[in-house]
Amino acid sequence: MTEINLESLPKEPGVYLMKDGAGRILYIGKAKQLRRRVKQYFVPGRDGRMMVPFLTCQVKDIETLVTFSEKEALLLENNLIKQHQPKYNVLLKDDKTFISLIINHKHQWPMIKVTRYRGRPKNHALHFGPYTSASAARQTLDLMTRIFKLRQCSNRELTSRTRPCLLYSIKRCLAPCVDKCTRKEYDQEVKHAIDFLKGKDRQVVNQLKKERDKAAENLEYERAGALQKTMEQIEHVTRGRQSIIRSKGKDCDIFALYHEGTRHIIVKLMYREGRLVGADHFTFIELASTDEEIWESFLLQHYQEKGSLEVLLPIQLKQQKALEDILCVSLHSPQKGEKYHLLKLAEKNAKALFTDQQSKEELLLDLQETCDLSRCPIRIECFDTSNISGTDLVACMVGFTEGKRDKEKTRLFKITKIHKSDDYGAMREVLMRHYTKAKEKDELPDLTLIDGGKGQLNVALEVFKELDIANVDVISLAKEKGRHDKGLNFEKIFVPHKRDPLFLSPRSPTLFVLQQIRDEAHRVAISYHRKRRSKRLIHNELDEIPGIGQKKRNLLLKNFGSVKQVKGATKEALKKIAGLNSRDIDAIIKFQRK
Repeated sequence: MTEINLESLPKEPGVYLMKDGAGRILYIGKAKQLRRRVKQYFVPGRDGRMMVPFLTCQVKDIETLVTFSEKEALLLENNLIKQHQPKYNVLLKDDKTFISLIINHKHQWPMIKVTRYRGRPKNHALHFGPYTSASAARQTLDLMTRIFKLRQCSNRELTSRTRPCLLYSIKRCLAPCVDKCTRKEYDQEVKHAIDFLKGKDRQVVNQLKKERDKAAENLEYERAGALQKTMEQIEHVTRGRQSIIRSKGKDCDIFALYHEGTRHIIVKLMYREGRLVGADHFTFIELASTDEEIWESFLLQHYQEKGSLEVLLPIQLKQQKALEDILCVSLHSPQKGEKYHLLKLAEKNAKALFTDQQSKEELLLDLQETCDLSRCPIRIECFDTSNISGTDLVACMVGFTEGKRDKEKTRLFKITKIHKSDDYGAMREVLMRHYTKAKEKDELPDLTLIDGGKGQLNVALEVFKELDIANVDVISLAKEKGRHDKGLNFEKIFVPHKRDPLFLSPRSPTLFVLQQIRDEAHRVAISYHRKRRSKRLIHNELDEIPGIGQKKRNLLLKNFGSVKQVKGATKEALKKIAGLNSRDIDAIIKFQRK
């Protein structure tokens, strides 16, 4: 039994703060009757949540704040959680950004573009999304610009242009910049684009049909043909578009919660205008909250500004009325019908995402245990060098986050201090350059993987010692020579302070992760090396021609496309190139005969 005097706690509604011996807040909760609620934590078997025994054994003091009502306790709890960020409470990060398409419909000549925003979108434009990734938003934007002929130029270009750009010539813009269309025609195109993004495909097609028929009656065959082409493009897109489940009524967000052990995941599906337009997810660990407490705290933090959405939840909340008043949303937990099926869809997504994340986490934890790493390798950086006979020395670094390639972390290096085939020297230069900057920016990874053997590993350890970096694990991976076991690759894994390498089964999932990372780095390094070598060979070969400098060399490549074509060019063809004199042509002919 705890030494805390639970009988002295107030009976009024309010908030309780559980603290450890150092005064750190471990958990914040709210209650309708403080004494009764807090007592439940310390009665064996009364609260069956997994984290409660771990929580209560650390609690040395409980502070309470009394309020006038449960509604006030709910708001106070949310504010205190954000302020103190307790270990065992649900906490959302406020720095999450969202990606969407916007149409600045209040502008004289609106346009579509991709934007990022925090919190709720601004009201100065129409937002469509959010999208799950920037690439998905850009793909949709590309589709919209191919179907609807809205401007793509900036406001400055719009006002300064004196003639239409290429997009007008290829029928991808109405060119309002030079009055090639009327305001009415442009507004009609904007309306079609907005309706299409809202999911009103059939309405757009039907309207286009009417406009096409009217244009044909007025003998405007070119306009009728353009409208017909737009209809065909929309039909092509919508024919292949997946229509999962349509939601009737107003816009809504659908949530699902899935958890196993100490890990929890919340999935959110966003329906707008009857169509699924995006999804998001939030992960948590070590929560001592019940499902109801999780939902209450989550919703208060997630909907930071008042709105008018319908929100579907898997359970009915006791504080539902108070939450609806605070957030100005309508909360429902349907048990049948279409909305119930939407909840099931969210639950299916939550379970699938949880399983996917868990499998990746298990692989990374297995890698940590196998290689005796000091931490779970969430962020991995892999280095590889490339050269042929000591020429065009290059290197690369590829980054992986949670087992997935992070292309934004790719770095390419041109070796400048080593001018011969010295793998150790090249690796030392690259590691020193990269981690000097990474240390200054506090962007160090959890694990550095080196493509090579024990020698390369020792070079990396020396660099880290010189830079005083002690919180990054380092290992190296090398193919074992002379092994041909049924076509399977055996690998040697070298770890610091161990004389002999580790050998894993060629079918080991952990080895596969390391191979995948190393092979990707090898591919990037070779590609970069080939690019530099090809560029050097082209320049060196044409540089042999007397009197042909960089300007004339570029002129030859622009006209003939390659060195091979330059070598095969006739004297008559060379004479047609403005910028070459007779002396240059004679030098090129002489070069061809070598």
